[in-house]
Amino acid sequence: MTDAPTLRISDEVAAALVAGRPVVALESTIISHGLPRPRNLEAAREFEAILRERGVVPATIAVLDGVPHVGLDDEGLRRIAEEDLAKASVRDLAILAGLGRSGATTVAATAFLAARAGVRVFATGGLGGVHRGAIDTFDESADLTVLAANPVAVVSAGAKSVLDLPATLERLETLSVPVIGYGTDVFPRFWLRESDLPLDWRVDTPEEVAAIIRAQDALGTGAGMVVANPLSPEQEWELAEHDRILADAFAAAEADGVRGKAVTPYLLLKIVELSGGRSLEVNLDIARNNVRLAAQIALALAAG
Repeated sequence: MTDAPTLRISDEVAAALVAGRPVVALESTIISHGLPRPRNLEAAREFEAILRERGVVPATIAVLDGVPHVGLDDEGLRRIAEEDLAKASVRDLAILAGLGRSGATTVAATAFLAARAGVRVFATGGLGGVHRGAIDTFDESADLTVLAANPVAVVSAGAKSVLDLPATLERLETLSVPVIGYGTDVFPRFWLRESDLPLDWRVDTPEEVAAIIRAQDALGTGAGMVVANPLSPEQEWELAEHDRILADAFAAAEADGVRGKAVTPYLLLKIVELSGGRSLEVNLDIARNNVRLAAQIALALAAG
């Protein structure tokens, strides 16, 4: 594995990929835009530590000074946590590279760069998707189309519950992106374990996920997949409080005129504020759970 001018893979990640050892990609937008300072740097280090404790190499992804990095050192983690970085999707990567700017990668950009590097498993919090009101605004996350064309298994707690979840699942079906419930028959709602949206497929072990990944590779589908991993019952948010605070956050976003890719980070931070920090703790539980499961999947995949 060698570095190219348009992609810098850390020595640790490159060595693991060559040797067939387990690697898990981590996004940087969850650190730069999804969590408040200084908690975000603590979380970035914690997510990497969870992987290392299990014998898995972390590959946190970001664009620093115009160069996409797959695998960051501690100074890189500090930068994504403390600097005011652009929120970078795939369409922004060439702009950042051409101008020598830095950016935190979204799920879409992280999946794209992970696939380029050969990293097959990626842990995040919640997937992006079709926004509420998209029938008028056409507001849909690039996460969906990127997953249709990049073979990365994304472990998430479903999609963020601020989205239109039925429409998101319909788009994933249209794009031929498999959605697999891990220990569940219904699609999770991010902060909540369950929705009323049934899933066609369920697995109960990391080995089953690894077997599906290998089958995708053998068939050459070229697509990624969503591994929907719900919170445990004791970790999920209380339903009535969840619904009330989401409604208040949407009202605030409308009043402040927030649009486009600014909507999700605005809502997530507003929900932290309105919930008195309760949602933040659930966010962190979600991310930890997904990192742990991604580690198990990567280990099963490496074991062959």
